Amino acid sequence: MGSSRGATVYALVAALAFATILLFGLSVWLWLSARGPGDDSAEAGFARDMIVHHAQAVEMAGIIRDRTENERIETLATDIVLTQQAQIGQMQGWLDIWNLPAAGPEPPMAWMGHPTEGRMPGMASPEDINQLRELPPQQADHLFLELMIEHHRAAVPMSEAALDATGQPVVERLANSIIASQQAEIGLMEDLLEGMGGQPGETEPAPAHEEHEGHDHGAGSG
Repeated sequence: MGSSRGATVYALVAALAFATILLFGLSVWLWLSARGPGDDSAEAGFARDMIVHHAQAVEMAGIIRDRTENERIETLATDIVLTQQAQIGQMQGWLDIWNLPAAGPEPPMAWMGHPTEGRMPGMASPEDINQLRELPPQQADHLFLELMIEHHRAAVPMSEAALDATGQPVVERLANSIIASQQAEIGLMEDLLEGMGGQPGETEPAPAHEEHEGHDHGAGSG
């Protein structure tokens, strides 16, 4: 009797200890999951870099929206402003939820393995931006389409890299959305450019861009 009762008590204690270990492990897993990506994560790097890229796209689109005499370009520019401002807000929200600062500890694109100290691929130069403000409207339209095609093309490899690196559903959804929408807009802008009698690369270039490490690793965002 005594040995049987002792065995039962031992089994109960062992079961309770095992359940406690399982509960502790589950609690740790939930805590780690709730913390979100870290400061040097691909998700944080993607958000920070894409915010910068989107901000320049919004700037360029805002300039041309107010200057163009082409209704289709005005509509396109307005859509870029509204869409990418909303996406900027979404990515800033991620960083807030993850308790991460807006600026990270590493250079841009380090999360992709291509750190750069200069402009990220696809980013327009200050001279390009000034030309958008100063050229006659039709020439500015042409330059805008060329710059934004390159800008959009750069968003695709960045978003694909984020998809490869992340397990965060919100990041996956936005990256997929950026790929789909910007590829569609590239096609639209190429059609607009062809209708204006030009092909990408034919606009008189602005003063030479600086060459930066990592510039040949895809183009920056949208």
